Amino acid sequence: MKRIKLVYLGLSACFLMNTTTTQAQSKLGDVLKKVAGVTKSSTTTTTTTTTSNSTTGTPSTLDMASAIKQALEIGTSRGADLLSAKDGFMGNLAVKILFPPEAQKVDKTLRSLGMGKLADNVILSLNRAAEDAAKEAKPIFVSAIKQMTITDATNILLGNKDAATDYFKRVTTSQLMEKFKPVINTSLAKVGATKYWGDATGQYNKLPMVKPLNTDLSAYVAQKAIDGMFIQVAQEELKIRDNLGSRSTSLLQKVFGYADKNK
Repeated sequence: MKRIKLVYLGLSACFLMNTTTTQAQSKLGDVLKKVAGVTKSSTTTTTTTTTSNSTTGTPSTLDMASAIKQALEIGTSRGADLLSAKDGFMGNLAVKILFPPEAQKVDKTLRSLGMGKLADNVILSLNRAAEDAAKEAKPIFVSAIKQMTITDATNILLGNKDAATDYFKRVTTSQLMEKFKPVINTSLAKVGATKYWGDATGQYNKLPMVKPLNTDLSAYVAQKAIDGMFIQVAQEELKIRDNLGSRSTSLLQKVFGYADKNK
């Protein structure tokens, strides 16, 4: 009987030891899982923080200058490409070139006399000439961007929403006019604008009781083409300032994000 009790006690002890070991192993497993989870979470947090820091914080003045130049190169290039394409002027009501103000009577008179087609040809040819000239704008804008100082860039970044456009008006208008006029002259002849304009004003000037019209067509179209370029550049500038999706690089995100907070 004593032997049976001893055997029973021995088995009970083994069972308890196994149970305790199993529980200990289970607890150890739980602890290891928690440690692994904390480590993984910590790693993820560190990675996220590192990524976030690349587009936050205070940019240096060099960052600002680089970002502004990058943004303006994107904007002016896109603007020039849009306007130099077919219907870049003709199909855009914001920049479409119509008869000169002093020649609005010519347009109305021709249409009232059943010569609307001639008036339409004049308008189409003026816009085609401007689209031709717009191709010359890109290198002029690129040159102006390269000459930009850090002070210019900082003033543009933290200035009004059209600060870049104002800068371009100040430093490129005379160059654009110098480049545009000969191109406009060639384009006006190439697309038939000179002929159509001559026909239109000739018909108008024959009418009794009208003041003869002598508009410098090439100067007018060149100026309107330049105005159109600045309007398009202003739109591209606004996109980068106001549309987060247009900030296509981490540098643009960092610098313009900083500007957003400091206005």
